[in-house]
Amino acid sequence: MDTVNVISISGGKDSTALWLLAKERETENMKVIFSDVGHEHPETYKYIDYLQKELGEITIIKPDFSDRIIKKREVVQTKWRNEGISENIIDEALGVLKPTGIPFLDLCLWKGRFPSTMARFCTQELKVIPVYEQVYMPLFESGNHVVSWQGIRAQESRKRAMMPEREDTPEGYEVYRPLIKWDVYDVFKMHDKHGIKPNPLYTQGMGRVGCMPCINSRKDELFEIARRFPSEIERVAEWERIVGKASKRGSATFFTSDDRGHGINEVVEWSKTSRGGKNYDLEKFIAWEDAPTCSSQYGLCE
Repeated sequence: MDTVNVISISGGKDSTALWLLAKERETENMKVIFSDVGHEHPETYKYIDYLQKELGEITIIKPDFSDRIIKKREVVQTKWRNEGISENIIDEALGVLKPTGIPFLDLCLWKGRFPSTMARFCTQELKVIPVYEQVYMPLFESGNHVVSWQGIRAQESRKRAMMPEREDTPEGYEVYRPLIKWDVYDVFKMHDKHGIKPNPLYTQGMGRVGCMPCINSRKDELFEIARRFPSEIERVAEWERIVGKASKRGSATFFTSDDRGHGINEVVEWSKTSRGGKNYDLEKFIAWEDAPTCSSQYGLCE
């Protein structure tokens, strides 16, 4: 039985360091994968191309929700109508329930809503299941033992601090977390050691790289995204309009509607407020028009 080491990368600092560590150890039978969810900043896609040129081949995993969207059309035309949903809402839903080829958006069209902190189905549907079906299953069927390398560090959260370095899963593969005891500076040292530039978003005010924005974005992170990358906010606002039409309620918001506002643009306005969210923060208003060319939480501009 051969062992295949699957390295999952995101274009972020930790997974890049993970790949560099695997190469440094001359790890055999590596399969490097990237799950393209269609909700990344353009710089991250450029960075994935850069890594391919510098380090080697990356297998792109892209989920497809076409069949589920087609089935939802059937549900809308039958079950929704039988439930007494208005014909206007049904017509609007049918008008948008067409696969776009953008996994994140298609997932939300199928669900009729965006993921949230209470219903975080995005990771499972966009990464875990597709990787298992498209990568692990074919390897299992060929008689291989799979070791899933994960760039997780204990420093990131209490939950991650409880994770072991190695463990076996019920699905039959092994998980390996070699960075679990690293700190963030160890991660960037690994980049420097091998002459690999970090994702440029880390010098543009971003503390993390992944979905932009993530449903778990903090207030200050959303503020940075909105002032530096307004096109990303405009894209999500358009997605809210489209997904809203695929919902029985006729509306959908990227962030759970609460006292921050209803819709991505209102939540961006909330990100400009001081603590408590009642009054605008004068310093933030000044900063909005004067974003520094290079800004890094990790000292990358020094």
